[in-house]
Amino acid sequence: MATPDDRRPTYRRIADSLREAIETGEYGPGDRLPGENELMTTYGVARMTARQALSVLREEGVAEARKGAGVFVRAFRPLRRRGIHRLSRDQWGDGRSIWSADIENRDLAVDGITVSEEPAPEHIGAVLDLADGETVCVRRRRFVLDGKPVLLATSHLPMSLVAGSAITREDTGPGGTYARLAELGHAPVHFREEIRSRMPSKDETTRLSMSAGTPVILICRTAYTTEGRPVEVNEMTLDASSYILEYDFDAGPGTATADN
Repeated sequence: MATPDDRRPTYRRIADSLREAIETGEYGPGDRLPGENELMTTYGVARMTARQALSVLREEGVAEARKGAGVFVRAFRPLRRRGIHRLSRDQWGDGRSIWSADIENRDLAVDGITVSEEPAPEHIGAVLDLADGETVCVRRRRFVLDGKPVLLATSHLPMSLVAGSAITREDTGPGGTYARLAELGHAPVHFREEIRSRMPSKDETTRLSMSAGTPVILICRTAYTTEGRPVEVNEMTLDASSYILEYDFDAGPGTATADN
């Protein structure tokens, strides 16, 4: 398992070995992993080392503990978020949710939906180029995939733009918010996403049912019209263990040519 120049801590080497066994199919989704006693015997380590190795896999979202039963390979398949294809007009323009580009035939539910008119937070007002005192339509919701909460989303749109439309209701109709914006004459044609990561707040951990030590991915997306007007800022919080972010695009003018 280890070579003379391998400087990884013992618990990390054990975790890496178990992860490799999972990736090669030796342990499949839902299978029980070797317990602390088994790892102690197999690797000749102390209980704390064995416990740390299993904790690494749990924190990465690869495995989950079941009280009184052991540690099992997580059955949930990460969601492949196709960052470019999902936002194409062919997607929402045909009345489909942008989520349908990601979930295939999996079960998606949206809960905790609230819609309200609120004063624009300073950073949102700056992005949307709002005057002092202008309000925004705030849409908050949680996305649950195969019974697992994976995403919290909060959208902000100028209330002066969407007042009286389906965007101010919980159910925005086929194609969602972007289809409704198009009907209002403000179809989004350009998007900008900023991506960061950090550890979650207590509330985020609870609402996303996350394992301890799992980070979140923060995506802030701004939608723009043909005239360059920003019409939506969507702040998303993703369970990092539930996602693979995929960006598929062609090389073109302005594309970087660095060796790495």
